[in-house]
Amino acid sequence: QVQLVETGGGLVQPGGSLALSCAASGNIMSIISMSWYRQAPENEREMVATINGAGATNYADSVKGRFTISRDNSGNTIYLQMNSLKPEDTAVYYCNAYINARNGLKYEWNTYWGQGTQVTVSS
Repeated sequence: QVQLVETGGGLVQPGGSLALSCAASGNIMSIISMSWYRQAPENEREMVATINGAGATNYADSVKGRFTISRDNSGNTIYLQMNSLKPEDTAVYYCNAYINARNGLKYEWNTYWGQGTQVTVSS
């Protein structure tokens, strides 16, 4: 069973910084990509940042230049460094990954989600 466990998050003042991490565990063969999404109240979930197996990254326009996604050498843990935070960054942040993992007697590709972590930007 694959698990994505997020850590970090919390309350920060506008202009401050916060870091999130997400670790994937389980019987994993390979990971194509890992991403951060966020969902604010009454809004749809939106992609924030993505990193693929080659290390290429992509960001939502609203966070470019302020957020940085990275991963560790194993490729199973990603990070999101968030700087110059704004009140509109307030949301529940979710880790997402497209993983080839064992399911019963075979390996198959599936999309997995973490449980989410709250980020609140407020004075």
